[in-house]
Order: sequence, then structure tokens, then C-alpha cells
Amino acid sequence: MPAHSDPTAPPRPGGNSEPTAPPRPGGSTDLTADDGATRRRRLEPDERRAQILSCAIDMFGERPYAAVSTAELAQRAGVARGLINHYFGNKRDLYLAVVRRMVTLPRPEKMAVPAGTLRERVDASVAWLLDTIGEHGSTWVKVTGHEGVGDDPEVQRILDEADYAAADRMVAMMGLDDSLHSAELRALVRCYGGLVKAAGREWIVRGSLTREQVHHLLADALTTLVAETFPKVDANP
Repeated sequence: MPAHSDPTAPPRPGGNSEPTAPPRPGGSTDLTADDGATRRRRLEPDERRAQILSCAIDMFGERPYAAVSTAELAQRAGVARGLINHYFGNKRDLYLAVVRRMVTLPRPEKMAVPAGTLRERVDASVAWLLDTIGEHGSTWVKVTGHEGVGDDPEVQRILDEADYAAADRMVAMMGLDDSLHSAELRALVRCYGGLVKAAGREWIVRGSLTREQVHHLLADALTTLVAETFPKVDANP
């Protein structure tokens, strides 16, 4: 499942300064694409970093990790290849940034807690979750399904932290974070996260389920978890 908010990456050695690309005819040093037309314009460091990351998200969703070239990524992003190393390090570091982005939720203060009946709150939560997953569906499936760099302990650590953070958020939203059995409740939510990942694959990759069908599956399961399973676990000594 998506998880906690991703803090801004610390600046690389040299602060916010950027390597200067050789001047191009016309005086500008950068190229960016806008509606298919190449334009020359300067970008702020944060904007440039976000542009590179956005292109990387698309490319890692389109092809296997080994088939992603930083040279091609630089061309697509309209930046000098050296800027990728400047902002992200090597290709693996860039992929880790993509993984973090795919499992990141907005900060709690930016999320509206659903209101209404239990089912209404669940439906709103699941709809929001599917919106989040669907934004970069193929990349999200590959990242959460370990289809990136293989058995990488750093990738696994990021995904584990994401699962724990997402479970914390859900238990808190249901008002159960003070339960004597909150650890067990969080474990149940992490199990539910496995269903979310499997359902996302059926919807996005295999096309065997529609979004509406996935919504019903996840909403029914979450309603049962909250209304029936949580109380049973909470009542046991």
C-alpha cells in the first residue's frame, strides 16, 4: 500500500548549485518538452528534480529495470545526463527514489478523514486509494511486486516501512490506535495490504478485474476487517 510522506531529499554536495551544461545556440543550457514542442527555459532545482523523477516513474513503469537507460531518461526529461547523477546519484539511487514516491501518502494534515457511516468511510477510503494507485498504475505494480532490481535489501526496507506506516495510518483513522492489541490490529492491516497489491495487479496489469470490481472487493474486505475481525482481536486477552 502507499505509505508515509516522503521528505525532500537532502541536497547533494555543493548545496543547491547545479552543474552547468555547455552553452547551446541561443544562450539557454536546458531543453524541456511542452506539448511535443521542444522549448528552452531554465528550471528551478526542485522543479528540475521533479521533472527527472516524473520521467523516471514513467520509464520504470514501461520497461524492466535493466532496460532503462539514464542517457535516454535525460533525453526524455530534456536535461543534461550529469544532472541525473547530481540529483539522484546512480541509476539504482534513482530507482529507490521512484520506489519511495510510489509508496508515499500525503502528510496526515493534508488528508481529509472520511465521514459518515462505516461503509461510507470505507468506500471513500478505497476510492482514494485506487485513485492513488491508478495515477502511476504500472509502475506501482512493478515496485510493490518486487519487479525492479531483484532481491535488493534497500528496496525491501522501503516497502516494509511503507506497509508499517500505512497500517499505522489506517488504525489511527479507525480510532483504534489506543487499543491494547494495536500491534495485532496493525498486522491485520498489513495482511489487507497484500490483498490490495494482488487486486491492483489483476486490475492494472492483467485486466481481469475492472476498477469497480476491485473497489467492491477491497471495500467489502475492509468493512469485514473493521466491523468483525478488529473487535474479535481487540476482545481477546
